[in-house]
Amino acid sequence: MSRATMNAELEKEKMMEDGGSGIVASERVLAAWEIASVTVSVLIAEWIVLTFAGSKLFLTVPIALAFALMFLSHIARRESAREIGWRFDNFGQAARLLALPMIVIAIVLIFTGVLLKSIRLEREQILGWLAWLPIWGLAQQYALQGFINRRAQILYGRGWRSLLLVALIFTLLHLPNPWLSVATFAGGLLWAYVYQRAPNLPALALSHAVMSMILALSLPADALNSLRVGIKYFG
Repeated sequence: MSRATMNAELEKEKMMEDGGSGIVASERVLAAWEIASVTVSVLIAEWIVLTFAGSKLFLTVPIALAFALMFLSHIARRESAREIGWRFDNFGQAARLLALPMIVIAIVLIFTGVLLKSIRLEREQILGWLAWLPIWGLAQQYALQGFINRRAQILYGRGWRSLLLVALIFTLLHLPNPWLSVATFAGGLLWAYVYQRAPNLPALALSHAVMSMILALSLPADALNSLRVGIKYFG
């Protein structure tokens, strides 16, 4: 990485601190619009497309538009892949920040599963999840952290306000599933916190995959309703 690139990244990081005081109002308005646009696109996919479209292929339209907006926004703001979190140099730092909270949450989930006698260890299901959960987790963490968290920091700077906004949006996208909403709020806070200190999408994706699997294998299947969200939650 060149010295000029490093200086540019440090300047951007400085602007995010102290509540983002160095960011002009127009940038905040644009960031709010970007967050709203991506969020609404996903909500349209979850609630409207699945209700009225004859094929699930139509889901690709709002989702593709959301990813196109994120990609173009990165280009317009000259955000590098490294800034967004596509990197490995700080993987260890992110993993260390994630480790203790993940262990505590995992113990709580497994203990709850033991009490409710709902622990499930189905080999084929676990192998299937191992195949696609890391990829699915990476896609979600990229959108949530690499885009929404970064725009939230433009709005509010680093700290509790931007962390809370990220967690609330993540929860909103998992409604009306009550258990999953609680889990995603807690996970959203943790992942947003770690991202603001060590932006590493691969580490967050692995954490997302592991915690999703432990959640799904520990709590009663009928309570989680197969992890369904949006209109699919109702059948």
